Amino acid sequence: MNTNTTKYETIVGLEVHVQLSTKSKAYCSDLNKFGESPNTCISPISLGYPGTLPKINKEVIKSAVKLGLALNCNITEHNVYSRKNYFYPDLPKGYQITQDKTPICTGGYVELNDNKKIQLTRIHMEEDAGKSIHDLDPDHSLIDFNRAGVALLEIVSEPEIRSPEEAYSYLQEIRKLVRHLEISNGNMEEGSLRCDANISVRPKGTKELRNRVEVKNINSFKNVMKAINLEVERQINCYNNNTAVDQETRNYNAASNTTTVLRSKEDAHDYRYFTEPDIPPMVISKQYIEDVKSEMPTLPKERFIEYTTRFQLSEYDAKLLSEDKSLSDFFNQIITHTKNYKTVANLLMGIIKSYINEKSIAISDLKITAEHLAELANMISENKVNNLIVSKKLFPEMIKSLKSPITIANENGWVQEDNTQLIEKLVEKVMVKHPDKVVAYQNGNTNLIGMFMGEIMRESKGQLNPKKINEILKNKLSK
Repeated sequence: MNTNTTKYETIVGLEVHVQLSTKSKAYCSDLNKFGESPNTCISPISLGYPGTLPKINKEVIKSAVKLGLALNCNITEHNVYSRKNYFYPDLPKGYQITQDKTPICTGGYVELNDNKKIQLTRIHMEEDAGKSIHDLDPDHSLIDFNRAGVALLEIVSEPEIRSPEEAYSYLQEIRKLVRHLEISNGNMEEGSLRCDANISVRPKGTKELRNRVEVKNINSFKNVMKAINLEVERQINCYNNNTAVDQETRNYNAASNTTTVLRSKEDAHDYRYFTEPDIPPMVISKQYIEDVKSEMPTLPKERFIEYTTRFQLSEYDAKLLSEDKSLSDFFNQIITHTKNYKTVANLLMGIIKSYINEKSIAISDLKITAEHLAELANMISENKVNNLIVSKKLFPEMIKSLKSPITIANENGWVQEDNTQLIEKLVEKVMVKHPDKVVAYQNGNTNLIGMFMGEIMRESKGQLNPKKINEILKNKLSK
């Protein structure tokens, strides 16, 4: 990047489209399901046939209010729908039903990990367009209208993001929140989360905003960072070479890491917004907002605070748990049966997460009950089983048999014993076997404790409590 970048400040505002996980589309009952055969989730309504009428999907309203409350927005009482008019082959009606003058949410903010708050301008409801496909037929572009009419929420930020890294964090927070609220899966690869970036630069210390460039078609978090870096460098080079930066829209190409002009300010769309005549104004009452608020789950930040204070987990553990709602919900189920919170967290983020990742299943597909995992956490905390036995034998057998861990451990002789007499005999046996190592230990080579422990554990086949062995061994060796 140009060495003069230190003279400039990056200014970024993001427009994020969140595709909602409602069962049906925004204004009709067509199925909303990703991956269906092309043009199978359509009807005369979503295709905009003459004489058809749209109808509001109540779940879209609820999802918008949930997101607005989670982001500390003001909820608009009197909502009017608008038509956004433009021509494109995959837009069957020739317009989108959206909101113009009365977005359902205004204000609010997204809080990043470093406690910086990115202020929001608005969140509004709209519908998606279809999808043009250019690489299946050498002579024609194909159109799949399945996505046409699917409900979207567009989140528009103020131009307060100052780096590609902040943009990345901002998007992570949005995705984490929509998943936690269960209003969207947030998968960029499915198009459930899409992002356009408005980018400009200005000399550090100045306040005036310069011409901005909108970069579209950014399909991953990493590509958002790349596109911002690329556009910042291009604009700085323009200013350093006394070349004007035009206000325009550019398309990002991930394969070549380049941008190309889509349209300039002069021929920018005039969307000719006007009030949607087929949908009456929609009023959101204070009671409705309170009802939605009462149904909302505990948000990730609130869970993080609870995990670090009430349950005394480390910030690292609390962050990993609170950011994954399914994992967090399961943790909350398990700890209703045990107070060994740290051990439960270790199990979830260790062998359980490894297992579900290896099998490519959701944690809800794990057949082991919360009660049995709580029992396993208690056994580990009480040194009744060691971690090696748990990971290599006990946990796999729990998955296979679905029996309780204590039953499995007892049936297979895996329960560790505090047999003091037996431990003392084994300690003396190992010390007699290695008199030179005993002397070396007593002369300061305390690392030899691992060798003694290993021999005793092998002799006992892992069925004696290592904590008790360590205690007796150190006591004997120090005499």
